[in-house]
Amino acid sequence: MKKVLLSVAALMIAGITFGQAKFGIVAGPNFSSATTKSAGDKETGDLIVGVRAGVTADLPLADEFFIGTGLLFAGKGNKASDNFKTTLSYLQLPINFLFKPEVGNGWLNLGAGPYVAYGLGGKHKGTVGNVSAEWKAFDDESNIINGKLKRFDAGLGIVAGYELKAGFNFGINADLGLVNAYDNTDNDRSWKNTSFGVYVGYKF
Repeated sequence: MKKVLLSVAALMIAGITFGQAKFGIVAGPNFSSATTKSAGDKETGDLIVGVRAGVTADLPLADEFFIGTGLLFAGKGNKASDNFKTTLSYLQLPINFLFKPEVGNGWLNLGAGPYVAYGLGGKHKGTVGNVSAEWKAFDDESNIINGKLKRFDAGLGIVAGYELKAGFNFGINADLGLVNAYDNTDNDRSWKNTSFGVYVGYKF
């Protein structure tokens, strides 16, 4: 967490160096699943719905080019079957390289770049017959089902949207997890988060 906050501070300072940073807020639904693999069997679960919201900053680099960053709460997870569901909450730092050409009464927002995330909390929930049980996804108790996840996640993010000159903006976003989140990787086990969503926001 300390490294994440230091990274944000460094980006903010860089933005002041290059020019006036533009700050904003953003929120919208996040549709997520996970691709899991164990002993050669690979499966992508069903989507679950979460929330993606937080503060953003556009740091000018050159004419029409920016670094898009901020701190976001991102709800992710996976539904492996009707009887097993995982919900996860992350604090996420995107570092998107944005191209913002002026089009009509505003600007297009097209960007891509890496993100890093830290797991704030999460749980696995399973049901067998009439019996239900829960395990904290990032804690050792999930070792009972061999499902403990690492709190660190990282991957590639993509954003496409439109920003009005009045400050309102909207668009779509997607995250492709590149880190194996499983704590126990025996038998070639892996868990990779994926998500996409829509957002609305306002830039000051």
